[in-house]
Amino acid sequence: MSGPSPMASACSFLFVPGDRPERVPKALASGAHAVIVDWEDAVAPAAKAGARLGLTQLLPTLPAADRARLALRINAAGTPWHADDVAALPTLATQGLGAVVVPKAESAAALQPVAAALGGQGALLPLIESAAGLEAVRAIAAAPQVARLLFGHLDFQADLGLACGPDEAELVPVRLQIVLASRLAGVVPPVDGVTTDTQDTALVQSHAARALRGGFGGKLCIHPAQLAAVHAAFAPAPEQADWARRVVDGFAAAQGGVFSIDGRMVDAPVVALARQVLARAARIRVPQGASGLG
Repeated sequence: MSGPSPMASACSFLFVPGDRPERVPKALASGAHAVIVDWEDAVAPAAKAGARLGLTQLLPTLPAADRARLALRINAAGTPWHADDVAALPTLATQGLGAVVVPKAESAAALQPVAAALGGQGALLPLIESAAGLEAVRAIAAAPQVARLLFGHLDFQADLGLACGPDEAELVPVRLQIVLASRLAGVVPPVDGVTTDTQDTALVQSHAARALRGGFGGKLCIHPAQLAAVHAAFAPAPEQADWARRVVDGFAAAQGGVFSIDGRMVDAPVVALARQVLARAARIRVPQGASGLG
């Protein structure tokens, strides 16, 4: 894969049904950092062949920058549609598809055919959504072409028979393992799962803020109305960004030595945190036109 993937810097990923290609340009214009065309759960079996054709016809009509922001969720290995999905990938990769979301990722070896079909021209975004996936998460994170991990927390709960409370405290150790695997593999922080309520933006923002506190770098969205809440949660507050700028400037003035800001010592770990804050501030923008895709 040549150059960094735009998927590595995205904090909002908006799903679009794969059999509704007319919604893709609207989703790309919604303010989402990345858009996932879904050939899996969102498409009925009878419509899957049409969804494949629709994307191959649409992709060349999009600007190159938009194609790089587009990911595709294929059907999982072991399903009747997986082989045909993978067979479509070389054409889509040549057309500039940015990434492939691999559902039910459960081994690094299972990613190899997808990576080979992309020919090094796209990123892999494995979805961790089963016990087997969590068991293999470090190997999956370190596999070639993986840009970052995604957490399918709803499927994960179903796979393990969990009955999580509203705060999902039961998933804290699971999320930490995914964050840890990402860090050890040297890939960017992972992306947390969806919030199924599309009306309660306060709940969406709360879930996104929890993801940020837990070491995640983004969140999956199922409706454009959720984007503003996700961006608000991940974007640093003005006072936090101002503190970060003063830390970085002070570090430069101190020529790398220890110094103080607001009566508190600043050393290398604090400077690293400040740089992360500034990086988030630089890449998160408030979405426009989040009025729906219909």
